[in-house]
Amino acid sequence: MTRPDFLSGRVLIAGAGVSGRGCAAVLSRLGVDLTVADGNADSRSRIAAELGVATVDTSAVDLAEYSLVVTSPGWRPDSPLLAAAASRGLEVIGDVELAYRLDQAEVFGAPRRWLAITGTNGKTTTTGMLAAIMAADEQRSGQRAQAVGNIGVSSFDALAAEPRVDILVAELSSFQLHWSSQLRPEVGALLNLADDHLDWHGSFEAYAADKAKILRGEHAVYGKEDEHVRALAASLPGATAFSHAEPAAGEVGVSTGSLLVNEVAGMKSVVVDDATTIQPAGLAGVLDAAAASAVAAVAGAQPESIAEGLGSYVVAGHRGEIVHRHAGVSYIDNSKATNPHAAEVAMRGLDSVVWVAGGQLKGADVSELLRTHAARLKAAVLVGVDKHELAQALVKAAPHVPVVIVDSHDPEAAMEQAVSAAVQHADAGDTVLLAPAAASLDMYTGMGQRGDIFAAAARRLAR
Repeated sequence: MTRPDFLSGRVLIAGAGVSGRGCAAVLSRLGVDLTVADGNADSRSRIAAELGVATVDTSAVDLAEYSLVVTSPGWRPDSPLLAAAASRGLEVIGDVELAYRLDQAEVFGAPRRWLAITGTNGKTTTTGMLAAIMAADEQRSGQRAQAVGNIGVSSFDALAAEPRVDILVAELSSFQLHWSSQLRPEVGALLNLADDHLDWHGSFEAYAADKAKILRGEHAVYGKEDEHVRALAASLPGATAFSHAEPAAGEVGVSTGSLLVNEVAGMKSVVVDDATTIQPAGLAGVLDAAAASAVAAVAGAQPESIAEGLGSYVVAGHRGEIVHRHAGVSYIDNSKATNPHAAEVAMRGLDSVVWVAGGQLKGADVSELLRTHAARLKAAVLVGVDKHELAQALVKAAPHVPVVIVDSHDPEAAMEQAVSAAVQHADAGDTVLLAPAAASLDMYTGMGQRGDIFAAAARRLAR
């Protein structure tokens, strides 16, 4: 591998976690003069032993010695080290930006095609769907695709893979995009925007601006139902929209119950799937499928490949999966709905919902969610540290909805009681929906454990 010019000076890697280790490993192989900064002595010792790299305590860094900082994506811009780097005019980039620059510099051979997805919600499902579509299209295109990010391998692993990966299907967070200045995907998709990570970005406007960086590439795809996304895409000529409505020419949407790609990128108007069979079930799944289909069509995938990929896609856990059915009641695990916007999307398309919710709201406003879906709610069962705040909001916005408050703080007992109460309120045709609208760490190790316990309780109690 040949070292590109932008790595000719000394490089500081901020953070010795998973991202920092990945960056340090690839730069070490390139012979880059680097040092890893971390405030934890054990982390410094581990990475020094693993990779043989120099390390320094974060508080002892002399930025005058470096020409570039590569930061772990979660490090906030106002952290002392990164703020000091910015004040010196020192360039700070993230791991994805580093991978992209190395790829463009042909360190790993001819540059890859980058198809990138972001949004407040739905990006993991959309990325998985798109990766499945592009894999289905490989026989026609001869190009191997790989998901990178939360559901795949790291960008560095994909770039170094044998046999060669030709298409990187990248799920990108707002943090990764913040630290990306040159990234220009072949197709970039912005799904939706809602308040999230505002403590990190400082404001919704700054958060949206970072997310919008994904639209700077050759082709843009956007969710037209989201007013914020629509405004950001308004100035982009030739951008491709998706929605769950009847699509105009050059859009992807739903027509008479079918997912329709309507004259996108030279493709004739063609039905690619029955919207009722898409997984995850419900409107959120249909929107994710529409987004993935739009990106795939713009990237040149054939209609048959889109249909095959959507049909073969396996829903990632806790993202709208139907985990149990009994007596005409469906039990859906959408534990990934960790904010009100995600919970709002999860409820769309459902007729009668017994809602299991609660956890750490982190100051999020649930009033719009409740105003939008009050008529759908048959009952609400609330758990977690902010359950009383949710209950008060329900009294104001949906006073007709019976509310059950679970007082237990034991993770399994609380969910057992919640599901038991939900079973009592649900009748044939109803959906018991775990869409917490809140984070999980008040009681659970993560949203995955919360969803697993919900699913197990549903299978045990509803029979």
